[in-house]
Amino acid sequence: MTYTLENARSLGALVAILLICWLLSENRRRFPLLLTLGALGVQAGLVLALFALPDSERVLRAVSGVVDGLASATDKGTQFVFGYLGGGDQPYATRASDAPPPFLFGFRVLPLIVVISALSALLWHWKILKWITHGFGFLFQRTMGLTGPSALAVAANIFMGMVESPIVIRAYLERLTRSELFLMMVVGLATVAGSTMVAYVSILKPGGVEVFDNVAGHVLMASIISAPAGILLARIMIPEEKSGAHLEPGEDLKYQSSMDAVTRGVQDGIMVAVNVAAFLIVFVSFVWIVNNILAGFGDVAGAPLTLQRMFGYAFAPVAYLIGVPWSEAQAAGSILGQKLFLTEFIAFIELGNLPPEALSPRSTMILTYAICGFANVASVGIMTGGMTVLMPQRRDEIFALAWKSLIPGFLATLMTAAVVAALPAGMFGARL
Repeated sequence: MTYTLENARSLGALVAILLICWLLSENRRRFPLLLTLGALGVQAGLVLALFALPDSERVLRAVSGVVDGLASATDKGTQFVFGYLGGGDQPYATRASDAPPPFLFGFRVLPLIVVISALSALLWHWKILKWITHGFGFLFQRTMGLTGPSALAVAANIFMGMVESPIVIRAYLERLTRSELFLMMVVGLATVAGSTMVAYVSILKPGGVEVFDNVAGHVLMASIISAPAGILLARIMIPEEKSGAHLEPGEDLKYQSSMDAVTRGVQDGIMVAVNVAAFLIVFVSFVWIVNNILAGFGDVAGAPLTLQRMFGYAFAPVAYLIGVPWSEAQAAGSILGQKLFLTEFIAFIELGNLPPEALSPRSTMILTYAICGFANVASVGIMTGGMTVLMPQRRDEIFALAWKSLIPGFLATLMTAAVVAALPAGMFGARL
């Protein structure tokens, strides 16, 4: 393993991110120095535990095997319902006799969300996911000083998503302080749900070939280690003034039976899949409209001006700062801009479709961490809609904090990417 200037530059990104949040803080005199050291230590420790320890390669292969198995099982169900549209045998000749079935997003990725949502609900009812969540909650409570409900909500965000996780602590929502409510929002935007994680992995395996080694392990780790970053940045911007609610035995998220868990999981998954499909249709349409308007201005630097190119120019310095070489910064910046202003799904689709020469495997890995979070304009609307239903009495407070949470939510995933990029080259395999 070697240390390079690119690794060192990523350390500068960490300082810049902390500085931005401190400048936006409501109380600059209360910078949480110990929490900063703890959060960075937890992030680096989790990365090292999964990718640097002996036999960690077996864990990554196991994760990839589970993800591949879930995707394969979902394909069987999809093909049973939709036939060749879900990747089954084609009823007509393709251009090449050995060409793989066409990859149709609506029939290959969206069903994954429904299946994983139902599986997650079942695992929660069987207490497997509950134990894992409580384990991470205990870790965050002990290492980062969170109260019981906040720690549990943060841990639930890693696996369940920003709308579902508040349900776990629904009985305590009214007693959360303003700082704790903001923290829950930021972490919700900084992480992703388990159902979408598997979908991202499928997108980053175009034609069954990974865009870099151990994609599944990195996507899983991206959501986990972005949680401490979200906690830290939220605490910097709105420091805790007083103790919040304390967790008591029991929680609000319960199912009557295994069948009830599967049924409600399917219903929740369908709602998420429909939302994802609807937002993709709308935002892709908006991009097409904007690009056609920009085409009226003629070529710029020898090529038509597009929204993607504008994002590339605007976010290239950000991509460079978190560890992407300058020669690849414009392509990476375009992905970052699409993630923030469109959706992370569009960003993952663009990342998976980039030609191999556009980004190195290491840059693709860094970007995977940088965009693996719900922090985008559309998600703010989804989050506020879900939380106002659960906390109608705090509606005004939720709307006041929602847009403010977008900035640290986006910066948290950049911080995660910078931590990974700052680690010595070669830690993640020879190709990286």
